Amino acid sequence: MGAPVNMTVPADTGLSSERLERVFASCFADQLHTRLQGGADEPLYQPALQQGDTHVLYYRADYFASALHEVAHRCIAGAARRRQVDFGYWYAPDGRSRDQQQAFAAVESKPQALEWYFAKACGYRFRVSVDNLDIGSGELPDLSNFRRQIYQQALCWQREGLASRAEAFFHSLCREFDTPATPDDLHFMLAELD
Repeated sequence: MGAPVNMTVPADTGLSSERLERVFASCFADQLHTRLQGGADEPLYQPALQQGDTHVLYYRADYFASALHEVAHRCIAGAARRRQVDFGYWYAPDGRSRDQQQAFAAVESKPQALEWYFAKACGYRFRVSVDNLDIGSGELPDLSNFRRQIYQQALCWQREGLASRAEAFFHSLCREFDTPATPDDLHFMLAELD
């Protein structure tokens, strides 16, 4: 394992979602018949309606973080999930109950951990997303357990290795954003998630 690499870059260094679209296309357009596309009001994965058509992975507006997050979902989704709209996940808008928010955290810790990898490959600061800003009481949910889940998953993948699609995208991002590193070179700290 090499020395830890700190890959945080100021926000004005050319980080654009269009660059992510190009990297995604180079990795997955031909192989997986999938396109990454911004401009959506809400993120959505739309599987192809017919054999041979292109699947579309929509991300919100032109948000860099949204694009990274949706790609993380795509890299994790198995074959059955890739045949379902939005990978078969439910969505509840702001105002989720505590139980709904716990169900969200159980599903989201893996994609957010992978998004953290991708963010590091781009030199972009990852931020945990609870996607539930109005929980009725007016108080933000306690994120400490969710942050620990994300952190533990990131460390688990560092020990066990990323899945092939995730690793291919990670290395392509490193080349595009000139952050040459391997997943083993990364340094994850729980304090980064505050």
